[in-house]
Amino acid sequence: MPELERQSWVDAETELVEREKAAMAEHAPEMTWRDDLVYERRPAFGWTGMAPVWGGDRPKPAGVDELRDGRQLELAVFYPEGFPMAPPALLPLDPDVPIGRRTQHRWHINGDGSLCLVQRADDWQPTDTAADLVRKSSGWFIEYLLVDGGHREEMTECGILEDTAVDEILGRLT
Repeated sequence: MPELERQSWVDAETELVEREKAAMAEHAPEMTWRDDLVYERRPAFGWTGMAPVWGGDRPKPAGVDELRDGRQLELAVFYPEGFPMAPPALLPLDPDVPIGRRTQHRWHINGDGSLCLVQRADDWQPTDTAADLVRKSSGWFIEYLLVDGGHREEMTECGILEDTAVDEILGRLT
């Protein structure tokens, strides 16, 4: 039997690609689609650019802008071939997280340097988009700055976009 030519999910699922592009344009317009990325030594599709300053549905807490001091999370987003059953990987480009912080639970970073945004199996559904995770990464960045700046010992479990636990700390920065 002759071997069939490999086809990427991007070529096979054009409607899915359009859904992803529309969601990113709406929620993270500073991200740029890339078809020339390499992830884990393999060609990859994804995005590079800046995550939104605030990706939450609730109002941005006071003190976020003061904490950021003009900084913004720069990301690379890589789609696995198993997408949408498997979530994309988000790798922070800036900040460049020191290797010693990887796999320490308090930083929510995986050993490969990607963000740990999916903690439980049901945190990702095939109907979710990479833009959903990019929005979530904006909260990761705020919490990263809080821990890095010594304002907290560790990041929250469910994230600042939904959890108000760090709002008081942020408010003191204004």
